[in-house]
Amino acid sequence: MDLLISHFNYFISICLMMVGLYAMMAKMNLVKKLIGMNIFQWSIILFFVSTGAKHGATIPIVEAGHSHHGAEVILQASHYVNPLPHVLMLTAIVVGVATTGVALALLLRIYRTYHTLEEDEILQKMR
Repeated sequence: MDLLISHFNYFISICLMMVGLYAMMAKMNLVKKLIGMNIFQWSIILFFVSTGAKHGATIPIVEAGHSHHGAEVILQASHYVNPLPHVLMLTAIVVGVATTGVALALLLRIYRTYHTLEEDEILQKMR
């Protein structure tokens, strides 16, 4: 039980990932597939942001030239949060929003052409 509580964010992101994967694979409506893709994407972003968090750490901004009573300050990386996952996920959010916008535009075009968003009906009309 302690494992579940200590890694709660990992379990939640994995559950969300499985929900998104199920929606992408099992649903026949293209809008539901897109929603599943977004859930999958946001679960990965949640996972990476939660791995970048550290209890009791501070932001990685160091003021140059400061010392304590004339002595050199020794910096330890374990006292700082790793900013790389947050920066990468900020980029992933931007890419995800752009991907969703393009996908919605494509779905609109598909609906105007085939008058449906059901995958099996579109495949029948394409034959």
